[in-house]
Order: sequence, then structure tokens, then C-alpha cells
Amino acid sequence: MGNWRNQILKAFVPDASRLTLVADPDALLLEEGILGRLRERGFEVVPFEDHVAFRYAYEANFRSSWDKDGARNLVVALHAQRDGLETLPYDLLGAGRRLSFHLGDIFPNLSYPVIADLDRSDLDLLYAAQEQHDPDRMGDKATKGFVLEHVFGFAPSSLNTHSDLLRVLLHHHRMGLSLPEPLKDWLLQLIQAKPAFKNWPLNTILVDRTAFMTFLQERWIPFLEHCSAESEPVQPVLGECSDLQFSGPRILPFGHSDIVGEIVRLFLEGGLHPVRYNCSSQIVHQWTRVGLISDPDQDLSERLRALVHQLASSIPLPDAKHQEWTGYAKAYAELKSGLSQPERSIDIDIRESATSLQTEVDERFADWLTLRYKNLWDLPAPGHVMVHHLGKFINFQIEKDPRLKAALLVIDGLAFDQWCTLRDVLLPKMPGIRCSESSTFAWIPTITSVSRQAIFAGKAPSGFPISISKTEKEPYLWAQFWSNLGYELDSVIYMKGLGEGDVQELEATLSHHKVRIAGLVIDKIDNIMHGMELGSKGMHGQIRQWAQESYLVNLLTLLFSNGFQVFLTSDHGNVEAVGIGKPLEGSAAKSRGERARIFENEVLRTTVHNRFAQAIAWPTTGLPPSYFPLLAPARGAFVSEGVRTVSHGGVCIEEVIVPFVQLSMEDE
Repeated sequence: MGNWRNQILKAFVPDASRLTLVADPDALLLEEGILGRLRERGFEVVPFEDHVAFRYAYEANFRSSWDKDGARNLVVALHAQRDGLETLPYDLLGAGRRLSFHLGDIFPNLSYPVIADLDRSDLDLLYAAQEQHDPDRMGDKATKGFVLEHVFGFAPSSLNTHSDLLRVLLHHHRMGLSLPEPLKDWLLQLIQAKPAFKNWPLNTILVDRTAFMTFLQERWIPFLEHCSAESEPVQPVLGECSDLQFSGPRILPFGHSDIVGEIVRLFLEGGLHPVRYNCSSQIVHQWTRVGLISDPDQDLSERLRALVHQLASSIPLPDAKHQEWTGYAKAYAELKSGLSQPERSIDIDIRESATSLQTEVDERFADWLTLRYKNLWDLPAPGHVMVHHLGKFINFQIEKDPRLKAALLVIDGLAFDQWCTLRDVLLPKMPGIRCSESSTFAWIPTITSVSRQAIFAGKAPSGFPISISKTEKEPYLWAQFWSNLGYELDSVIYMKGLGEGDVQELEATLSHHKVRIAGLVIDKIDNIMHGMELGSKGMHGQIRQWAQESYLVNLLTLLFSNGFQVFLTSDHGNVEAVGIGKPLEGSAAKSRGERARIFENEVLRTTVHNRFAQAIAWPTTGLPPSYFPLLAPARGAFVSEGVRTVSHGGVCIEEVIVPFVQLSMEDE
């Protein structure tokens, strides 16, 4: 953990004060590592944003408890840039000690306007560079150069060849780095000033991963053609690009020793797609086989074998950032989807290795969640770390482009690996569609009334305690969320029960001139899951069949034709599980799911937990006070012993990390 946090944490000695008021304009207290350490020391951070919501949380969870048993210490964080602590309620000002923290105090020699735009997860690298190089006072330009080199790995002075630039772009997109706008503009100026890179479409491929993948993909066959004629195809070849979407060198240095590993990884993880090439026998470079189609069964087996090996060697460590797990989840989903391919002969050793990998991933991910999940839910927007952040993320996109119309399409119960299966059928049916994939964390327990309701409420489940066990309030919560952001009620719609029938029935609603925000729920996958008797592979088969029908294509076409950009996600995934026995708790449980049981107090939960010692008593952080989940362990289910089922509610990676996909048409 970077030492920059110590400058903040030293002010929080356990039991020093039960109420601390902090002016925190740079939202430093909401950084994941800071939150975790503060909670370890007995402090709970509550941002002061909504007066009514704060007052309810303060009175219910802190002040009344202090009078009884001395509950956790409260830190009230005011993140407004202009408002001082004096704007807080009088009773808080009279009772709490006052602190303030600023980025400028931690990085005194760097330009504040430049570093203020950085994601807080980037501060570790920046602080390490500051400690190592001890820079003198820097202006904006010098700070930009310092940050680009030491945080993002772009040292423009060392970018002299096409392989140099391609290497850093590959690293940049693999790590999911996001350059703030001023840094991006400065970097583009520096690189484009070099004649060697004049024709590269950097404005697009630097910031848009989907565009970068297209840029690479369309140059793969020209590279193979060059491999057929040359023994060492390392140097780029300039030439006509009239048949390519993006400008730049026609032949990229994919064969360079610094590049090969990254290209192989992209083919394994689904970022690039193998192609048919008639002269493949003339290519002597064995590594290129990963990007060639020859024998479908053999190709799939070789890819899955290599992917299992790669995933086994790259499971995130216990102290990993959440971004490492979301990136891992996507590659893991590609493996699970590949293993479900119909009528494909996959070697038994691959399936056995995948099963062993699954066991290890389950253990490592559950351990990581126990330590780190509690710090994710109140990370600052406009990111989309968790599903209840999605509304704010979409609003941020609208603020950047006020003409944008947005449709949030929630496919209930869709796991990431099932999205991969759906995508591979859907996208070929829709030429011209742009698909940008990322992911987000569902709420635990991973059940619809908790996680889907959080999506439409735009808040943690503790914010809707009355409706926590049902979903009837979703339309109201969705409308309230957007109304609080200043939208007229008649510009926001909500519809559920979608997935079958004639989408033209939705035309009148979606085409209304006042509608700008649409929340749409597709129930089809969840319905398939709850009737599934053929396990995970059966789920993929049913999803593949549904995708081959016209409904989703027609719905997306209707949305695009009415000017919507589509944000597709899921409230939770699902897993194939085996029964460990059925608790006989009678009316003691508020909810009796196959992977999650919910109790109204800890005594009742403990009674059942004692009979199922392997189960997980999940903490109530972010949940209502009288909501105590007991989760089935690993791939177990609270059904009769040995019975197989497909369900959700637990903490497996397929249930917790779900897809978040942005879809649009290229001509928009």
C-alpha cells in the first residue's frame, strides 16, 4: 500500500473521536485502500451529499447506537469543492472534530489541476515516482510529462518506432488505463509531432479499446500475407489502406519480440478473432497458429488448453485491486463459454484442468471478497465499479453529450460467460454494431430483489429497506433517481417482462419525443435458468437458441432507430450447483433461495449456520439493518443432497462480476 495514505491515516487513531468531520474535496477518503484501513480501525465513512439520506443514516446507525453501546466511529466526508465544513448541520459542528485533506498536500511539487483529474487508483504509482525522483516544483507541462511516463507508461521521448508505440498501446488497453482529457490531448500533440506516427489514427485508438481492436484485427490478414513472403516480418510496411477502416501502417510489427506475447493473449481472451487464411502452410512462425482457423475442434482445444494455462498462472493476488478481478473475469468467461460449445470435441484433460482451475478461482475470489468487497460499494462515481453506479455513469455520458438518449437494458440473470455466448451469435446478425465490453460487481447476495433493485435505485440496498424483498418499487425508484438529477418525469420510462413477442408493441413508447432515458428488463434468461435441468451447458444451449431468434436483434434495432445508445448489463449471474441439504428453518427465513437464505436477525441466522458450518454468514455492509444473508458455500446449494441445479445468490465469480456493455451503431 502506497505511503501517501499514511499522511491521512495517521489522523485516525482508534477511539480518538466518535465523530470526525472532514473537508475532502479530492474524495481521498473514498479511495479503496483508505476505506479499508479506516474500517479496520473502527471508522465508518459516510459522504454528506443528500441531507435527508444522511440524517436517516446518522440517526438510525450512529447517534442512537452511541447512546447505547458505542457503535463504530463516524467520519462525515464533505466532498464539495467550494463548500466548507461550516455548511454542515449545527449539531454535527458542535460535536465533531474537524480535519481536511488535499492532494496538494500529498504532492506539493506537482501541478494540482493536472493530478486532480487522475483516478485515485493511479496515486500509488505517482507517489512512488515522487519518492524516487524527488522532483522540483513543476508547472502543468512538466507535471503532465511526469505523470504520463510514471503512471501511464508513455514516455514520448522514447517512442521512436512503430513497435515502441504498439507495445505501449497494447499495455495501455490491457490494463484498462483511462487518460484524463488534458493528458490525452497533450500526449497526442507530442506523438503526432513525430513524422513516423503521422498517419496513425491516435485520436481514436488511444481512447477507444473497441476501435483499437478493430485496428489490429483488420491488419492481421495483411500481416499473415507478409509472413508468407518474408522470413522475419518485424518491420511495419506502409501502403494503401483503402480496404481498411483505419489509417496507419498496413503491416504492423506483430512479430516483434515485445509484441508477440500480447497478440497471443488477445487471441486467447477473445479480443482478437482467428481467421481463415489459404496460405497458412507457408507461415513458419508457430505462434501465429493462435490466430488461424484450420480444424475447428482442434483449434478450440488448443485455444482452451492455452487459456486454462494462462488463467491458472494469473489468478489475482489477495491484495489485488478490483480492476484485476474484473479483467480476469472476462478472460475466465471466455473459457467457460468455449467449454460450452455444442458438438465440439474437447479433450478430457482440458476439462479436468478447467475444473481444477474453477476450484482454485472459487477459493481465491471468495477470500478476496471477504477482504475487499466491503470497500467497493461507496467508491465515487462516475465509474461503474458496482451495479448501483451505472445510472450515474450513464448520466455522466449524457452530460458529455446532451443530445444522447440512453437505454439501460438489464438482462436478468445473465452471467458473463453467457454474454460471450450471446454476443457471438448476436453481433454477426448486426453488421455495423459497435460493442464495448467491460464489467461491474453485482450486489451480494446476488439475487434480483437486491442487485437489480440497486441498479434502478442508483443506491446501495440500505437505501431501500422497505422494498428489499421484492421488485415492485423499481419503476418508482428509477424515476426518482433521474428526477433527483433534474430530469422531467415524462422523459424517463421503465418496462419489464421483455424477451419474447413483438417488439413493435414498444414502438409508441420508445419513439415518444419526450423520452430520453429507458430502463428495460429482459426476464428471458432468468426464466430459462429457473427451469433448467441440464446444467450450465444446457443454459448456454438455450441462450444460444434464444439469440438465434429475432427478439434481441429487433429490440436493439428499434432502440437504435429511435436514437438510443444501449447500455447492457445484468443484475447477477448464475452457476451450476450441487445440493448440500435443505435447511428446515420454517418461517425463520425471510427468503429461502437455493444459494442464499435471508434472516431478519443474527440469532436466527446463527441457528441455521450451526447446522451448515460450510455456509457463509455474509456481512451486512451496505444492506438494511435487519437483513442477514447466509450463503451456500462454493458450488453448493440449499437443496436436497446431490441434486444439481442452476441458481444464484452466492459469491462465485460468475454470479458476482457481470457484463457491462455499451452498444451503438457505427453510423451514429
